[in-house]
Amino acid sequence: MTSTLHTPTTEFEKKDRCADLDHRPRVLLGKMGLDGHDRGVKVIARALRDSGVHVIYSGLWQTPRSLAISARDEDCDVIAASMMSNSHLSLGPKLLEALREVGRGDIPVHMGGILPQEDLPKLREMGVAKCFTTGTGLQEIVDAVREVTLVRTPEVESRHPTAQLARDISLLHDGKTSRGSARRRRPTRVIGVTGSPGAGKSTLVAQLVGEYTRRAKERPELGRCAVVAFDPKSPITSGALLGDRLRVDFNALGEAVFYRSLAISGEDYHAVPEIIELIGGAVEGGSGNEGPYETLFVETVGAGQNETRIRDHVDRTAVVLTPGMGDAVQMDKAGILEIADLFVCNKADHPGEHELVRDLRDVAGKRAILETVATHGKGVAELLDELLK
Repeated sequence: MTSTLHTPTTEFEKKDRCADLDHRPRVLLGKMGLDGHDRGVKVIARALRDSGVHVIYSGLWQTPRSLAISARDEDCDVIAASMMSNSHLSLGPKLLEALREVGRGDIPVHMGGILPQEDLPKLREMGVAKCFTTGTGLQEIVDAVREVTLVRTPEVESRHPTAQLARDISLLHDGKTSRGSARRRRPTRVIGVTGSPGAGKSTLVAQLVGEYTRRAKERPELGRCAVVAFDPKSPITSGALLGDRLRVDFNALGEAVFYRSLAISGEDYHAVPEIIELIGGAVEGGSGNEGPYETLFVETVGAGQNETRIRDHVDRTAVVLTPGMGDAVQMDKAGILEIADLFVCNKADHPGEHELVRDLRDVAGKRAILETVATHGKGVAELLDELLK
């Protein structure tokens, strides 16, 4: 959706406008079609976050189906689809149909952007819940999100297994009771991926799941993989920007990977053990993607030296570092290095990589050190080999 871009975002007061609702609204922001501009979407994303909303940003060039899968797996309250490529009358109905196909036809769609006035009745007749034209105020967008944030029911209407898994995770993460009948089983492998902000964890995880999915097609015994990615809550509004999934090419992967974004304060992993077992217990998928999730990647918030609790919940921990993070003394005192089962030197094409590897060898002992350039996929296959041992 597009707002007035001439208005500085600082004029929109940072204030929790959602504390009275059943839960923090979850909004999926995405752009369908060939539109490559996202400035307006980012303005809206910040305004929603600054109002206490959890905003999942799926990025540019999304297909209707990839948006629908994302909305289902993230258990969203609403999809906010931005349209600037004059394809709203074509892509809007396809998004609504895709939502029905993936088991969440009940999720409302809000559409905004460059929408001709004469097309608005057509869009509403098709099933688009609300239309926002250029110049819509940010408060109006927040109010529209509030209106569609209803009390969560324990079961989704469609009973679709993946949609139900997403709902069960929502309830557990919010400290509420989920269905007691849900099957629980720990996946064969639970892998933690942690490291400092900006180390490239999200891009690395995206590359890992892509490589894993390619291998699983040839080796069905690997099973499917899933991701739980954590981002921080705002300490002021409790809102969050959940942008990790935009690194994953869901246009290509479809439903092969279950990906869930969650917001936390600090290292509050209170529901993680149960969420892990829910994902491991989920067997049935959609569109022929049946079979258990045997590998789960847990991506942490950008971690500091003393943030180490993820190790209590995973089988192996990969600590991601980059050149320029500090000297050997900094490494030696950093508790996060102690929890590593292996080290990943990402951005290995940057200056200082040789010094980083040299310093790591002083503290690694027998632990493996792998070098990657996640943006180009370099070293990812070797890293996955190590993680699957």
